[in-house]
Amino acid sequence: MTTLRIPTPLRAYTGGNADITVSGEKVSDALNDLARQYPAIKTHLFGEDGELRPFVNLFVGESNIRDLQGVDTPIREGERLMIIPSIAGGSLIPSLTGEG
Repeated sequence: MTTLRIPTPLRAYTGGNADITVSGEKVSDALNDLARQYPAIKTHLFGEDGELRPFVNLFVGESNIRDLQGVDTPIREGERLMIIPSIAGGSLIPSLTGEG
């Protein structure tokens, strides 16, 4: 079994749980197990095409799966996965040209 860490904004879809035990040999298996246990979280992780949404960052240990094999990244028994949502923002410095 693998532990999947859920970020605070998504815990409303996991009954408030921060750590979920999931099973699978690959990241995709673990995510599918998570969605099976908590169906309401699925639309927040996957697009209509079934692909992981671009703003969802998933780490195996300290490595982003996008730098590994994506959702096909193998996971080992006892490994820790973390979902880290992207944080978007704008410029804190007003434009020097006076625009925007």
